[in-house]
Amino acid sequence: MTTKQTKNGTALSRRTFLKASASTAALMGAVATQFPFGVHVAEAAGPEVTKAILGYIALMDAAPLVIAKEKGLFAKYGMPDVEVAKQASWGATRDNLVLGGEANGIDGAHILTPMPYLISAGKVTQNNVPTPMYILARLNLDAQAISVSNEFKDLKVTADASPLKAAFAAKKAAGKEVKMAMTFPGGTHDLWIRYWMAAGGIDPDKDVSTIVVPPPQMVANMKVGNMDAFCVGEPWNEQLVNQGIGFTACTTGEIWNKHPEKALGLRAAWVDKNPNAAKALLMAVMEAQQWCDKMENKQEMSEIVGKRQWFNVPVADIIGRAKGDINYGNGRVEKGTKQFMKFWQDHASYPFKSHDAWFLTEDIRWGKFEANTDVNGLVNKVNREDVWRDAAKALGVAAADIPASTSRGKETFFDGKVFDPENPSAYLKSLSIKRVEV
Repeated sequence: MTTKQTKNGTALSRRTFLKASASTAALMGAVATQFPFGVHVAEAAGPEVTKAILGYIALMDAAPLVIAKEKGLFAKYGMPDVEVAKQASWGATRDNLVLGGEANGIDGAHILTPMPYLISAGKVTQNNVPTPMYILARLNLDAQAISVSNEFKDLKVTADASPLKAAFAAKKAAGKEVKMAMTFPGGTHDLWIRYWMAAGGIDPDKDVSTIVVPPPQMVANMKVGNMDAFCVGEPWNEQLVNQGIGFTACTTGEIWNKHPEKALGLRAAWVDKNPNAAKALLMAVMEAQQWCDKMENKQEMSEIVGKRQWFNVPVADIIGRAKGDINYGNGRVEKGTKQFMKFWQDHASYPFKSHDAWFLTEDIRWGKFEANTDVNGLVNKVNREDVWRDAAKALGVAAADIPASTSRGKETFFDGKVFDPENPSAYLKSLSIKRVEV
């Protein structure tokens, strides 16, 4: 009988070796059934660290981070010590990213797509000191909403905000302030509610006051009359309707179909120092995105994120819109719509550079960036779609699920406006309400 010599010098019979190999193969086959991409794919090169601290806000687009933690996917890719840490607000997320994980902050986060740009450029940081960041993935498409106080329920407000123009003017004339809430200046919710108002002829800087409210505090603030409308992600719009406090005018997918929303953003210094760990993190999140995207997993996903330690929200406030069933709260009920959150389908995970260019262009529109900002230069610094592609290949993602181009091309909005990423100034010129001269 032939033998193999082991490292410690003991002989291993060929029969024993084959038997052990067969057992290992069976085990690996079982694991592959549960997790089709194999175990520790990223460990070929090995993560430089086993820990990272990732922030999240209680919003459904944080689900991939929560699921990656709950399902052991970070551990699967060689990072068992990843922490997914709840943040009080987007302002707190920013402050903790500036600190970094080594200084009791965080290394990365579930984040509003424009924030890594605003932070990298020092537009929203203390003393305007830049903290370079990278976007490694998009976390989702669609499924935010604009909700309005019951005070305006009879106006039949939809994606068309124009019925509110006269009502807001009358309220102001009566000496009352009209308050529109969003979650962070220059962030996605700020841009959605501004686009919606401006398309309806309401100037978001002159006709109303915009206020900042953290997502989990939106419903409570509407309940006590602190705002007239808000834009936020789920589950807070659904909770508002379930509590009978207000109604949803429109989902953001009705403003821009299949629009990009949150991102996985990390400190550039952390990624540069730990490239293999960054790839491992990304692979775990991408696999979680695929899991979250399956309709048969929506109930379990809702039960997991609803837990006290994550969102602390009843499943009844999550599950409807997670499946595309929308009770708008004003007599309009639609079942089985396409307005559910996309985590993977339609290239949801891939961070198109053209989409980042739109966010920057809108932030130029409202004065968050200067008119002469080098949009492409900034996008090329922050957007690391190359890391996404590497991770996708390592995961064995089908070629059809990897976009051929970094641009999704021209985007058309509900009001007929067209954003051509090759010509942002033409888009800005077409907009009547803006803070920039083009």
